[in-house]
Amino acid sequence: MLAKNLSHENKVVEVEKPKKKEMWAYGVGSFGIFAVWSLMGSFLTYFYTDVAGIAAGVVGTLMLVARLFDGFTDLGMGSLVDRTKSKYGKARPWILWMSVPLGIMTVLLFSVPDVGTTGKVVYAYITYLLFVFVYTAVSIPYKTLLGVMTQHQHSRSLSNIYAAIFILTGNLLVVTLTQPLAAKIGWTMLAVLYGVLTIVSLFVTFAFVKERASVVVQEKDSEKIPFKAGFKALFKNKYWLIITGFCLTYYATIGLTQGGALYYAQYIIGNINYFPLIGLSSALPMLIGVLFLGPIVRKFGKRNVALVGALVFITGQMIKLIDPTNLMIFLSGHVLVGFGVMPGIALIFAMINDTIEYGELKSGLRTEGLINSGASFGTKVGTGIGLALIGWLLGFGGYIGGAAEQSASAMTMILALNLYIPLALGVIQVILLWLFKVDKHYTDILAQLQARRDGGN
Repeated sequence: MLAKNLSHENKVVEVEKPKKKEMWAYGVGSFGIFAVWSLMGSFLTYFYTDVAGIAAGVVGTLMLVARLFDGFTDLGMGSLVDRTKSKYGKARPWILWMSVPLGIMTVLLFSVPDVGTTGKVVYAYITYLLFVFVYTAVSIPYKTLLGVMTQHQHSRSLSNIYAAIFILTGNLLVVTLTQPLAAKIGWTMLAVLYGVLTIVSLFVTFAFVKERASVVVQEKDSEKIPFKAGFKALFKNKYWLIITGFCLTYYATIGLTQGGALYYAQYIIGNINYFPLIGLSSALPMLIGVLFLGPIVRKFGKRNVALVGALVFITGQMIKLIDPTNLMIFLSGHVLVGFGVMPGIALIFAMINDTIEYGELKSGLRTEGLINSGASFGTKVGTGIGLALIGWLLGFGGYIGGAAEQSASAMTMILALNLYIPLALGVIQVILLWLFKVDKHYTDILAQLQARRDGGN
């Protein structure tokens, strides 16, 4: 289906538009990918410190090392995707090849054997590094697929929103069911369940989604783009730099609020069984809000909606400060946090992919894979920083895993991880989103690219 975009200079730009069932099929894949991501972000630090018995400081270092490794593999994977040519396209084959290994590594991640302190640490490093490597080999092609499905901007937005519905459904299930299920069936069997769901959802995306946008460029220029040239092109793309900075701070915030909440429930609120309620208070508003997001984005644009979301997040964090030990006040603030975080989850990958055309205009190179992997570098490092801060600050505060009570300094660190640091990061996100103005110029960018290609015929 061809759709028309009208530029600010009234130039008609025709691009192929996917049908709704295909956009929904793209979204299905995010259920498995991000359910596993949410499982890791919300529970892996706690699993290592309080179940496997690894020291908090060691876990913090592991989290950052793994995420730095993950970020650099993102860049390599992005270049590899850009250089991939197969009958399935450039992104889809990787989703097919790597989905089963991702399911297997999820199980191994939550199966730390009782082999002594050093053995546990070695096992955690090996399995976590392998997990993030395989996760990258799936997530970068999946994100890239959004950019090569279509160049129709609103279709990208809708596809990202449909994906967000599955992301938030998966997140809702993870934060509400994981703790009680793990208590009944164990962490390893729980990981098996998530692994199977991941594989099935990715197979659906592979089977029903087509690649379109890259075909036009490949017909014009069949040469593979060298990594060095593609990497240099990233830094000519100011909007990519801004959205990458946003990814870093945004996912550091998520890493802190998800990974730190279990400790908050246990020691600040005073009952770990409140964690599912805390998770539900943010996950349910996210899921409800995303159902109404499409028309709002069409009217106001992705950047503006995400910017308002960041302001709502800040408001929610400030409400929590009224009385950090009061469950009802905390939940009230956390509901707003959920609404505030939701637009970023629903729109961030579409915003990343919207920088592809601007980068192509400035550098002459179209690098969907590197654009996504470079921004994903910020995502992974941001998450790593968030999770590392949990381990490091808990260790600095003298946290003792599994103890009935913690020291005053450890309690202060738990408060900082859940309240003060996320609030500061939220302010930085507002500034970055204010600078991100690609929505305003997108149709003109497309028109200029089309004129350039037509002139080259």
